[in-house]
Amino acid sequence: MKNNPDQKNSLKHVLFGSLIGTTIEFFDFYIYANAAVLVFPQLFFPNADKTMATLESLATFSIAFLSRPLGSAFFGHYGDKIGRKFTLVAALLTMGISTVTIGFLPSYASVGMVAPLLLMLCRFGQGVGLGGEWGGAVLLAIENAPPNKRAWYGMFPQLGAPIGLLLSGGTFLLLTDSMTSEDFMNYGWRIPFIASSLLVIVGFYIRTKITETPSFENSKKEHEEVKIPFVELVKSYKNQLIFGTFAAITTFLVFYLMTVFALSWETSHLGFNKRDALLMQLFSVLFFALFIPVSAVVADKIGRRKMLISATIVIAVFGFLFSNFLNSGNPVLVTVFLCIGMSLMGFTYGPLGTFLSELFPTNVRYSGASLTFNMAGILGAAFAPMIAIWLATNYSLTYVGFYLTIAACISLFSLLVISKKEHKF
Repeated sequence: MKNNPDQKNSLKHVLFGSLIGTTIEFFDFYIYANAAVLVFPQLFFPNADKTMATLESLATFSIAFLSRPLGSAFFGHYGDKIGRKFTLVAALLTMGISTVTIGFLPSYASVGMVAPLLLMLCRFGQGVGLGGEWGGAVLLAIENAPPNKRAWYGMFPQLGAPIGLLLSGGTFLLLTDSMTSEDFMNYGWRIPFIASSLLVIVGFYIRTKITETPSFENSKKEHEEVKIPFVELVKSYKNQLIFGTFAAITTFLVFYLMTVFALSWETSHLGFNKRDALLMQLFSVLFFALFIPVSAVVADKIGRRKMLISATIVIAVFGFLFSNFLNSGNPVLVTVFLCIGMSLMGFTYGPLGTFLSELFPTNVRYSGASLTFNMAGILGAAFAPMIAIWLATNYSLTYVGFYLTIAACISLFSLLVISKKEHKF
């Protein structure tokens, strides 16, 4: 029986379809982040000392950020040319297959250098998939939204980040609580990677129920299609690409300092066990999730740009508090620190997808929003955990805070000078 198009493009399908995909993608992405700190240094880089093994493991973590713009360019091209729906499904499968494969990889002890090389290849695939997923999910939401609720609709795919992180961190916590350290290192860590295949199947099913967005259909009817979206972006929207990228770097940096860097520092230098560190992180993620919808409501009232400017100023100040909280070694103060950081992350992340999408017209929007977001990932997050560990180890945590404050100042400048023009939806 043929489905009614109106039913397929209902509010329920649109918002759940945008949320489920990013939840799966970020779950896959974050289980790698947890494993890169807790597992991979021992299994894939056993010949290095502890600090060096962690840095090498985090280097593989960075690969996905480098490959994300490739995914943005590739999937963005087809998303702007043939539609959002097909591209979203293809990006989801790319990410899912890469993640499940990691769960079956042999360790260094079994195949030597082949093991980390295979790990890097899979991580590359994760990045390509996520590079194409995020932009399409955001457009699915906001291109179906009424003008006065774009930030509210656009925050649903953003909620996939904290939900995915809660699921990944909760899974690792459950596994470490229910099995011995030896069993966890032998096979337990593989379970979340392999189990993600179930989530991918659910996401695939939901995505097949979604129709094209009205904005894309109208653009096709009016023959606004461009031959090569990437070329058109570079030619006509250079300022939006450049300043949009720098406007988003602080969002990435604050997040990965609060998660990957904090988890590594707490377990290696502050003496916290893995379980306590994961619990503190998971608790702080609740604040991340809480303030995403709050920021969206505010952004729809005062504007996306003003919301991001306000949040970025507070993050710049927060950088000066870094050492006072995290260096205390006090579990309560460290948890408060993480909660403040994650709250600020929610305020800046909630309206970000809508803001970046509004910088570009429909015929290059998938490519433009995806590229700015993922280029910001390279500059703000790809090497952030390694840089932060190096700064903290060789200087002090104060310099990690300076690192965050400087990034916030760059983002603030970009937000102030970027074009205010809003394109037709």
